[in-house]
Amino acid sequence: MVATQLLMATVLAGTVSGFAPASFVKNGDRVLNLMDPSVIDVTAISSVVESTSQVMQQSPEQILGIGDSISNVASQTSTLLSFSDQGQNLAGIFFQSSLLPYLAFLYFLSFKENRIPDVGNFGFQFILLFVISTIPSGIISKATYGTSLANVDWLHGGAELLLTVANIMIVFGFKEASTKSDQPGVGFPRTASLGIFALFIATMALGPTLGFQAHSEFMFGLGDLPSSTVNSLPWVTHEDPINSLSIPTWIIHFSSVIEYLVAMNLVWNYAEVTGNEKWKGLTWGMLPLHASGICACTYHFFYNASVLQILVTMQAGFTLLGNLTCAIAAFRIAQSNGWTLGELNPFSKSDDEGIVGSDGAAAMPLAIAEPKESNLVLVAKVAAMTLFLSYAVKYGELGIDLGFEPNAPAALAMVFSVPAITAFTYYQKSQGEEGSGFSFFGGEDGEKKSLSMDDVKKFGVAGTLAYVLTELAFWIVAFPVAGTALYQTTGHWPDVFNEAGDRAAVLGFIFAGANVARAFVPVRLGAALALAPWVDENILGGEEKAE
Repeated sequence: MVATQLLMATVLAGTVSGFAPASFVKNGDRVLNLMDPSVIDVTAISSVVESTSQVMQQSPEQILGIGDSISNVASQTSTLLSFSDQGQNLAGIFFQSSLLPYLAFLYFLSFKENRIPDVGNFGFQFILLFVISTIPSGIISKATYGTSLANVDWLHGGAELLLTVANIMIVFGFKEASTKSDQPGVGFPRTASLGIFALFIATMALGPTLGFQAHSEFMFGLGDLPSSTVNSLPWVTHEDPINSLSIPTWIIHFSSVIEYLVAMNLVWNYAEVTGNEKWKGLTWGMLPLHASGICACTYHFFYNASVLQILVTMQAGFTLLGNLTCAIAAFRIAQSNGWTLGELNPFSKSDDEGIVGSDGAAAMPLAIAEPKESNLVLVAKVAAMTLFLSYAVKYGELGIDLGFEPNAPAALAMVFSVPAITAFTYYQKSQGEEGSGFSFFGGEDGEKKSLSMDDVKKFGVAGTLAYVLTELAFWIVAFPVAGTALYQTTGHWPDVFNEAGDRAAVLGFIFAGANVARAFVPVRLGAALALAPWVDENILGGEEKAE
């Protein structure tokens, strides 16, 4: 039983590009994310499986001694105390710890009185199947081609396609449930998605036999420009790296990000459909998972540069945070619809005994609204934006040095900018729905207005707690950033435990960064303001509004 739990925790640990639950495994100086198939290390996975198999054959006394064995192995690594390994270990802890929150999220989300669309619910569940599928694809890339999955584009794109399928089902389920009285059945979407999964498994198994090479492109590179055309473009100054993503694989990545944004908006609107405002809390809970997906795309933008392992750690942290916030939001939705601890007891009530939500939300009829746009129009918009971003990034970055000269500050700016805009959008929407809009630069009289702590204090305890969380996030990010800066400066990762010089350098970088960050106080205050509604709704239970 212990061995089985260890195996499942390793395989399933971790969510949606992000986005969904994931797991990290450590291999030497690298830590690899099972959630993002582009960075899977198959040697480490095989080692885990083999070790777990051996554990299952041991006696209970021998199992209890496994911890000592692990400690002995770890002690043989001379760089264990280096900052790099500490950060990677932290990423592993984040992803492994995110399994239970995600499973809790699925449990509470599936509570029957929530009236969650069946297709959308299955989409969230399908993400787990996507996670599992990345393991054999990684094994094949290593065993057959001797390289990581990041360099095997046809496997990378195929695995990521499953995540896109999951997001499509989430979007389709919530959109149909919000605009039609008869919700679509889950039968066909489930059959279609499982068929795609089976097709990927078959392609993965037969690909090497069919002649697919290490750098064969996903979907045969459909849409890729010929090399002669690329080299003739006036802005191109760099050769396209061999490990760059193909156009189809970029399309899969960007479509997943865009679909997830659409899903967040549909979940927000589902609050009006159900008459339950708690659904808006789920949109806020999904925000860190959106940031996790941006981390993955940024990592690929820099061609998976090893010096930007900070993105891997951040993706792990955002995944854990997102799984926790989504679990909290789903719990509050279920609780508002009548969930109690008695639901954990399968013998506590009869099947025909109805449940009425504590606030009556579950008893209210769905407020179906006219669709603002047809499914065809939505698909066209997503497709157009996806194609534009895919071509712009793949061929546009060949004319700049940024992608070829990894830069941690630039990468962090890319990671935080999109989620920050998304958060502020929903902040403005929530304020507008309450009759009080907000602008960074202008008040009602058109005069320039800047943020201050007074704006944060208007939210009371929720605002203060939100500000504390944003400041805490700064310090969580500060140490990996400082370590990366020192690595780029000196060529080695700092050993903050054994080397006083490295310790002083890291603290110096952090001190300098803290002073620079003062120039961005309005941005930090804005982040706190954007987070305050979610804190009030999901942590304080709406006490500020009640008062």
